[in-house]
Amino acid sequence: MSDNSFPHDSFDDLLAANAEYQKTFKYSELTGSAAKGLAIVTCMDSRINPLSVVGMRSGDAKILRNAGARVTEDVLRTLVLATYLLNVSRILVMPHTDCRMAQGDESAIHKLIEDQYGVNTSSLEFKTTTDQMGALASDINRVRSYPLLREGVVVAGAIYDVKTGTISPFEG
Repeated sequence: MSDNSFPHDSFDDLLAANAEYQKTFKYSELTGSAAKGLAIVTCMDSRINPLSVVGMRSGDAKILRNAGARVTEDVLRTLVLATYLLNVSRILVMPHTDCRMAQGDESAIHKLIEDQYGVNTSSLEFKTTTDQMGALASDINRVRSYPLLREGVVVAGAIYDVKTGTISPFEG
């Protein structure tokens, strides 16, 4: 039988921070829709604050994050829901500079994890790339050609520079 109790030792700092956050909470009037009609597919990298990068705030856009900002089946599933039910009419695929998922191949990542932690992750596909621009072009095309997205949705790509805060439109 597993212990399902909340691990307070590991999360009490977050609960304390949330108690402070509640004191000035101002988002209770927001809906689940993207007020500015935008969805951003970006990396899980903690150097990226997707809403700030594009001058938006809570409630304006849907944010989808994963390692490497890759368009996966789950991203496509979520974008379908967002375009039909949550007011999304434009999608920005936005990977970033200095991304660990764009610095090596699959086998190198699997080997690193196995060597350092003794865990065989070869059953997973991490979707790493050594050609970030090629991967971005492929991901943009994958979204644009996905038959279940709402008609008329506009899709673009850009690279976010983690050193300058600049997003550079992908013209490829």
